[in-house]
This record gives sequence, C-alpha cells and structure tokens, in this order.
Amino acid sequence: KKLHSPGLCCLSSHRALSLRPRAAMAERIKVPRNFKLLDELERGEKGANSDGVTVGLAVHDDITLTHWNGTIFGPPGTTFDNRIYSLTLSCNESYPQVPPSVRFNTKVNLPYIDSNGVANPAKTPGLVDWKESDTMDVVLQKIRRDFSSPSSRKLPQPAEGSTYS
Repeated sequence: KKLHSPGLCCLSSHRALSLRPRAAMAERIKVPRNFKLLDELERGEKGANSDGVTVGLAVHDDITLTHWNGTIFGPPGTTFDNRIYSLTLSCNESYPQVPPSVRFNTKVNLPYIDSNGVANPAKTPGLVDWKESDTMDVVLQKIRRDFSSPSSRKLPQPAEGSTYS
C-alpha cells in the first residue's frame, strides 16, 4: 500500500493556490500617483537624475505634486551647446497613465515646440512614446538626446536668454 499524507498534499495544493492569486494581483497593482511623484522628487533632490537634465517641484510646498520645473543643459557640439533651457512640467491627476504636459520657458527652435513653447505630445520625444513606467527625467533626457540628432543639432536657435511670454 502507498501511504498518503493528506496534510502534505493539502499544503502543496494550498501553496500552489496561494501563489497564483498573488501573481495575478501583482500584475494589477499600480503605484499611486503621489508615491511615484514623491520618488521622482527624492531622486531630483538627491541629484540622482541623469547628466544634462534636472527636475524639481516648482513650489516646494506643493502638496498636489502637480507643478514642476525642469532644466536641460545643451549638449556639446550642437547649436544648443552652452545653453540652459528652462521648462515647466505639469502632472495632472491621470499621471503616470498619461505623460506630463511640457512647456519650454526658454525659447527654442524645434519642430515639436509651438510658438508659445508648448510641446506637442504627438511629436515630442518622451511624450509620443510615453510608458507608465517613465518619469519626467526620462522625458527631458529624450528631448536632450534629440538636440543631438541630425535633424536638430544644427537648427538655428533664438537669441540666447530669450523667453516665451
């Protein structure tokens, strides 16, 4: 006769059953907006963002974590070289399911930036290919990377220091 251990059998079945719901739940769990934005704020304050870009809250006590400032340092060997570009980013209640809105404060000549400095989300690197796991830092890195692209690197730029109204 084979010995049967119901306790062990049930334990094995229980483990298998208990792991499946956890795996399914993990796929559905989304990081709350404010947790993600607090992480981005912490990374920005610690200087953990990539070279050439910075991100931080526009108003240090903005409890809604909606309004942000960004900076892009122009890459060497381009018409953006030795220039500092100031931007405003806004994260609405749907962030990070939808990307932030992006507006340049410093005038820039790029095909996806309108006459008021607003980035067209359907054409702007980092916005057009936005993923929920992306960050504002990633958006600015992709725009900065585009500064060096063959189509952008030699574009004539507005006078240094000029800003949008």
